[in-house]
Amino acid sequence: MSTEILINSRRYEVRIAIVENGTLSEFHLQRPTEKGLIGNIYKGKVVRVLPGMQAAFINIGLERTGFLYVDDVYLSQNEFDSTIMDRELEITNSSFPAILPENDLRRTKGMNIEDLLKEGQDIIVQVSKDPIGSKGARLTCHITLPGRNLVFIPLTEHIGISRKIDDEEIRGQLKALIEKLRPEGTGFIVRTVAEFASEEELEADMEFLLLLWDEIQDIATSSPVPSLVYEGLDITFRSVRDLFTHDVDNLIIDDAESFEKLLAFVKNYAPQLQDKISLYDDDTPLFEAHGIDAEVNRATEKKVWLRSGGYIIIESTEALSVIDVNTGRFVGKNNLNETIFKTNMEAAKEIAYQLRLRNIGGIIIIDFIDMESEGHREELFTYFKEQVKNDKSRINILKLSEFGLVQMTRKRSSENLTQLMCEPCHYCAGEGILKSRRTICYDIFRKIHRNAERTGGFSITLRVHPRIADMLNKEEKENLIQLEHDTRKKLIVVPVKELHIEKYDIIWH
Repeated sequence: MSTEILINSRRYEVRIAIVENGTLSEFHLQRPTEKGLIGNIYKGKVVRVLPGMQAAFINIGLERTGFLYVDDVYLSQNEFDSTIMDRELEITNSSFPAILPENDLRRTKGMNIEDLLKEGQDIIVQVSKDPIGSKGARLTCHITLPGRNLVFIPLTEHIGISRKIDDEEIRGQLKALIEKLRPEGTGFIVRTVAEFASEEELEADMEFLLLLWDEIQDIATSSPVPSLVYEGLDITFRSVRDLFTHDVDNLIIDDAESFEKLLAFVKNYAPQLQDKISLYDDDTPLFEAHGIDAEVNRATEKKVWLRSGGYIIIESTEALSVIDVNTGRFVGKNNLNETIFKTNMEAAKEIAYQLRLRNIGGIIIIDFIDMESEGHREELFTYFKEQVKNDKSRINILKLSEFGLVQMTRKRSSENLTQLMCEPCHYCAGEGILKSRRTICYDIFRKIHRNAERTGGFSITLRVHPRIADMLNKEEKENLIQLEHDTRKKLIVVPVKELHIEKYDIIWH
């Protein structure tokens, strides 16, 4: 299977596409104004402890407080002793251990959130899930630092091996090697990409992560509360660390400055990958040349047509997503049962693809068309499980229910594609969705970039909805000025209230 990573890098937005056998399989997006928080480490303060929810709210300096569940709370020996003393608990006559191994940060069995935390307490936490909808960030005290080959877990002594490394002999060799290299009292997880890594590569990765952790601890000691202690890599470098494996044939990026930075990063991080990285400089935009933009636009629509003429409908709420399968225009050839079975099988493949592409997570309910044949139901279920195997997110699937529904969960750590690219529609009080104002602005920027060199004149008039004009003249003013500099054309923004918010005119003078 051929795999490419395509990176469309602009100062206002970075888009990453994973293309497998010519088909877009994953899409990632990061904007400096809406940067994700996963992996960031903060020094925060406990603002509220909720015994009824066995959780606490932590102020980490963001607009909304973060959420820390009791199972994600870990205490050091000193913190544990201090907590016990503050509550005047008698250790020797309780079920709590009197001695904990030094540096062992863990929730002591049997303790509740009110036993572990108190309001006003300072705490070091890491973001494990971005804020989604009205919910704040999900936090954990169980710090993890990912490297190229290893994930460092400084607060445990656990050694783990990626489940995707299924050769037992290799698993045993890797575990023995990490046991030999690691300092006492530290834990590591070996990533899939490290299956054939040398001892020198693993040792270098380990040394880097150990030094990084020492630096984070030093910064945390002197930092005010609340404050950011450590910020994870941006999406471009993270794509090299997490996605650029030996299975990837090449990585193509379309920005010269980002290309040079990426090469410098790879020389230190994974020098064996340098020859696979190239700069794209054709006239046709990278994503347009590979048909990415059309696929991404399709991935924000509720209705997805199948090749047979059937279709699926994808509806998402804050708690769960529902997918409905319909025969649509497909009428079959022989009998109803075969028509339904063929539609369901085609839908199963498309649903697995859309879940990964759209990054749909949480609880998912799939309403396949009812089938009378038990054999068809079993074949459909087996086929669907096979289709989701390439998905990197953790997935659990239950068998068809008595109502003919497939219930499943897919790990959710960030907003899905629709949440990233769209916002609630102000025309219909949030009942529907439109492209966000920022997405429309960047659509305009891309069209101007694409046509600037082949179009004459010295100025461009943009006729846009007043809300788009307001964003262009305020929040996106710096990018607008930069665009003028890049294209050597004067940009004139004209608000037109009669225009639909997604419609605009670009007039070249």
